[in-house]
Amino acid sequence: MTFAKADYEALLERRIARVTPVSGGDIGESVRLECEDGPSYFAKRYCDGNAQMAEAEAASLRWLAAAKSVRVPHVIAANAAPSPVLVLEWIDQGTRAPGFDEALGRGLARLHGAGAPGFGYERNNFIGTLPQRNTPQPRWSDFYAHERIAPQLKMATRAGHIGNELGRALMQLIETMDQHCGPEVRPARLHGDLWSGNVIADERGQPCLVDPAAYAGHPEVDLSMMRLFGGFAERVFDAYREAAPLPDGTEERVGLWQLYPLLVHVNLFGGGSYVHSVAQVVRRFV
Repeated sequence: MTFAKADYEALLERRIARVTPVSGGDIGESVRLECEDGPSYFAKRYCDGNAQMAEAEAASLRWLAAAKSVRVPHVIAANAAPSPVLVLEWIDQGTRAPGFDEALGRGLARLHGAGAPGFGYERNNFIGTLPQRNTPQPRWSDFYAHERIAPQLKMATRAGHIGNELGRALMQLIETMDQHCGPEVRPARLHGDLWSGNVIADERGQPCLVDPAAYAGHPEVDLSMMRLFGGFAERVFDAYREAAPLPDGTEERVGLWQLYPLLVHVNLFGGGSYVHSVAQVVRRFV
């Protein structure tokens, strides 16, 4: 369903001078809204997604913003009907300022340190277009096994992406997850989908995080996702560790935490190389 200028005006209760298509995400249509009385906004309509996607992303952004650490876009409005639409402040993207990498690393450490009462989140949300279940669990190993790996395995098996042998190995990993997760940690406030495309430089050249799939989890999860596809300088990780030392065995667990986004990619884009990558990770732990 199209979302016309009049629909945006009704949502914002403002007259809009121009609606201009812009880039911004691959799961919907993004536009710049220029209001007659001055302000501009970024709006994203989720074309084929669940009706709750806009409100779920808005909740993630507000939760991350409450940590007062790394900037995230301010939420202006979000609605589910007649079409899921999220409206955010407009941020003019700039050139990365000196010290950008250090600011990002230290900011992420503060974000993670803001914490949460337990592992999970108060509502389910989405990673890409896939549902992301966040039922709270007292132990990280239980949350990661049953709220992250198990649902993605079930989805991939039903779609025929994961064969019997790999499926059995993944089930074994799920059943023994507590043996691989390292020392207990406090729940960290995570972005949840932290690849390089979800970090921009704002108008001051400072880091800004976009498109979160937020929940409380192990602090190594965001850092491992950042290493999966690259695009981050080593100074980011050094600055993080200076601000918040990581538990023993961090490097050995990187692949374990990358397993979740790899399975997500299997379910979003099909088998092939992503299944091969999943199998490589599983062989290290089973």
